[in-house]
Amino acid sequence: MSTFWSWYVTLLTVGTLLALFWLIFATRKGETHKNETEQTMGHSFDGIEEYDNPLPKWWFLLFIGTLIFSVAYLVLYPGLGNWKGVLPGYADGWTQVAQWQREVDQADELYGPIFAKYAAMPLEEVAKDEGALKMGGRMFATYCSVCHGSDAKGSAGFPNLADNHWRWGGEPAAIKASILNGRMGMMPAWVQALGEDGVQQVAAYVRHDLAGLPLPADKSFDLQRGAQIYAGNCQACHGAQGTGMAMLGAPDLTKPAGWIYGSSLVQLQQTIRHGRSGQMPAQEQYLGDDKVHLLAAYVLSLSQGQQQAR
Repeated sequence: MSTFWSWYVTLLTVGTLLALFWLIFATRKGETHKNETEQTMGHSFDGIEEYDNPLPKWWFLLFIGTLIFSVAYLVLYPGLGNWKGVLPGYADGWTQVAQWQREVDQADELYGPIFAKYAAMPLEEVAKDEGALKMGGRMFATYCSVCHGSDAKGSAGFPNLADNHWRWGGEPAAIKASILNGRMGMMPAWVQALGEDGVQQVAAYVRHDLAGLPLPADKSFDLQRGAQIYAGNCQACHGAQGTGMAMLGAPDLTKPAGWIYGSSLVQLQQTIRHGRSGQMPAQEQYLGDDKVHLLAAYVLSLSQGQQQAR
């Protein structure tokens, strides 16, 4: 803010406060009746007359208190042009960023040793620690549930983290890498290359021959042609047997439970026809390695619990 506008804001604010102080005392000094009276101000509005009574004492004191609070606030916090305030603990004046950073530093000082303790442990051990899982569960609810659901079972376009179907690998290191660095998955659209008939045939092949799911009885499909289309266009990413490739994030087509965009024939055709695009944002810059380690352990425990249930 320029010097001119700084002084403009300062003088306008201070002048307004002084005017309010003057107004409240001048008005009270001019009151002729210190107690309630039946005398009116001499005017009437729709038959309603205004009594000539002084302001209630509680209202007067509350107004004075508000003005005093305003003065104290403007001394402590920025509010008068370029004035930074003198609030203790803020060398360069109070700001929202400085307040946030101060709270983060306090939290790191308090909880940092706890996160560091778990970060020094192997991920598999942390996934068995009851205290660590409680902390990881709270972090998951804060940072992950908006996409993966509060129960971690995902939704359309967001994978289920409570099962054993992993697009990028379910090993502890792979789970942590997914959270730390994020993932970018893309399935290209094939309708222009294959045509609408080709899309329908290869979708039928994937659903019937690879996933083992039934096809509509009222429609006929050329599964042999679908297999040829798959071999020429799809197996480079999904593998000859359709078991997927974790390095590319290509899902296993033999396990429809892991298809995050749906396993019906219509949904499968839509995926092949128009493609899919999804992104898992990297969390390292927001959480740091120690917190991600704890969060990854919690996610790992979800799939381990599924294995034990089976």
